Amino acid sequence: MANAFEHPIYVTRPLLPNIDAVTERMKTVWDSQQLTNFGAQHDELSEKLKAYLEVDHISMFSNGTLALLLGIKALELTGEVITTPFTFPATVQALDWNNLTPVFCDIDPVTFNIDADKIEALITEKTTAILGVHVFGNPCDVEKIQAIADKYHLKVIYDGAHAFGAKVKGVPISSFGDMTMFSFHATKLFNTVEGGALTYHDAALDKRLDLLRNFGIVNAEEVALSGLNAKMNEVQASVGLEVLKVVEEERNKRHKIKLTYEENLASVKGIRVLTTLENESSSYQYFVIEIDQEKFGQSRDFVYEELQKSNVFARKYFSPLCSDFTWYSGLESAQPENLPQAQKAVRQVLAMPYYGALTIESVAEICTIIEDIHSKEKNLFHLIEMRELG
Repeated sequence: MANAFEHPIYVTRPLLPNIDAVTERMKTVWDSQQLTNFGAQHDELSEKLKAYLEVDHISMFSNGTLALLLGIKALELTGEVITTPFTFPATVQALDWNNLTPVFCDIDPVTFNIDADKIEALITEKTTAILGVHVFGNPCDVEKIQAIADKYHLKVIYDGAHAFGAKVKGVPISSFGDMTMFSFHATKLFNTVEGGALTYHDAALDKRLDLLRNFGIVNAEEVALSGLNAKMNEVQASVGLEVLKVVEEERNKRHKIKLTYEENLASVKGIRVLTTLENESSSYQYFVIEIDQEKFGQSRDFVYEELQKSNVFARKYFSPLCSDFTWYSGLESAQPENLPQAQKAVRQVLAMPYYGALTIESVAEICTIIEDIHSKEKNLFHLIEMRELG
């Protein structure tokens, strides 16, 4: 039998670099007296991320939401964009703020990504792009999506908030589509406290994105377009530079935690691990399971609540579906009957505690709690069955 944890175990914990190293960097920033507006720390991080992500073009922002919003703006999209309902609200909110209509496509039942086989049927004369999400770091079917985009002359944008550093068959995930957004929020594998970036292939976007994230200002006497203030500051960049140094160590720790979860949950009927990728194919961002109520014996929500009783705080990620937001109630594509796989997934998925500082012993204990929940239900079912036979 498992025991409750004395202290709360949360779904994630920020990767914090050495405080002395951060302090030394802060001294450099203080000496420069430049806290923002593309200083030395910003430029250094930009170059190091280019190398890490293996990209030629990168633009950094104060957060991932603004990165995606302004990236879409830079592509000058209009009309409708086909996307997934199973994502964090920021994905579709970036469309809203660009006056674009999301067209929700159902998800693949295995990966929980947008189902590439269902995209083409949703394309109309108003469609200008496909916005895919690499859910939990699992890559979308990038080849099939690109083939559809090429056929209909559509732009392809990827929300790679969960996919930092991941590769597809050895190719960096940022190589696919016209643009990829990465989030550097504190909950992510790599963080700048808050922050984000866009990677892209078209060099012409460099200048446009520079303008969009800095009020549209060209110089002291010229404003070329209507932009926002979305610049990454020097403090964010400084933290990011030190976090980048410990990302590989964190990935190694998370790999061991992943294996421990998998080994301990392998025999539990009704649980499927969604995040099975490893090594360079994995971002090691989340460890996520799907709970089949019929096979497991209890619902995802019941497991979620029982874990909380033991001071373990998993997350029903993503819930609710974006298509269920009230402001989309009039969209045909948002109707539940058109999204059966997404409606099923949102009731079954559970992101488990997953971060390098989590001990292997704690992971094993969490799995024991889940096994106990399953065993109690199995024993209860057996008892009822015996009574009925008797």
